[in-house]
Amino acid sequence: MGVLSGILSALLGVGGAVVTTPAVRFMGATPIEAVGSTVPAILPGAVSGSWRYAKEGLVEWRTALGLGAAGTLFAVGGAVLSDVVDGRVLMVLTAGLMLWSGVSVARGGRRGPAPDPAAPTTTAPPAGAEAATTTVLRDVPRHSLGTIGALGAVAGFVAGLLGVGGGIVMVPMLTGPLKFPVRAATASSLVAVAIFSLPALVTHAVLGHINWFFASALMIGVVPGAQLGASLTIRSSERTIRLAFGAFIVLLALVFAATQVLAGR
Repeated sequence: MGVLSGILSALLGVGGAVVTTPAVRFMGATPIEAVGSTVPAILPGAVSGSWRYAKEGLVEWRTALGLGAAGTLFAVGGAVLSDVVDGRVLMVLTAGLMLWSGVSVARGGRRGPAPDPAAPTTTAPPAGAEAATTTVLRDVPRHSLGTIGALGAVAGFVAGLLGVGGGIVMVPMLTGPLKFPVRAATASSLVAVAIFSLPALVTHAVLGHINWFFASALMIGVVPGAQLGASLTIRSSERTIRLAFGAFIVLLALVFAATQVLAGR
């Protein structure tokens, strides 16, 4: 599950806990452990994927740092609030958020955007890759720091509250209303996830929400998974990434919700 989490983390910049939270819950963790135990694996996965994207020049640093800075304080607030909210409510919120994120991203792929000039057509590095990368960043619209900060604050709060990394909020908003190319959104979101996952991790650890048996196992697999996920994103078309991600997250949300209902707890 750690490897799969790392792949998904870097594949669309979502932190990976959308996979590990329901998986850890299914394997016997309490609801609050399912939230807290996924957080330690978010940081190494996000750092690993961010490093790969930075090497490719795909990070829009103004957006990434703005999101991360705004989300840091709110990540702590969300983690503190999770200590007083019923864990079953957090599980329901997680399933709902996953469903919204998957549908939002998949709709963008179904609309069939114009061909992405950065998308290679083979698995080998394309000629002119540096120019293609420059085109991706050139197509990033410039938004006010207030807009970026507001999105970062919401994502950070959700990351702390549900332990899902925050990218599940940022990526649909960046690729939807804010009109970012999917690669720039993925790379920038993952940098922000790395920044505000640290205070969320510390807070959940202090509050005793982390089962380190689950957390350690996830951390082992997440780094190689993140490298693979970043490679897949760099080499795939935007439409493919959107549709595959959306379908997977929607399916996972429905399975997770059904599991919670059947468990009755």
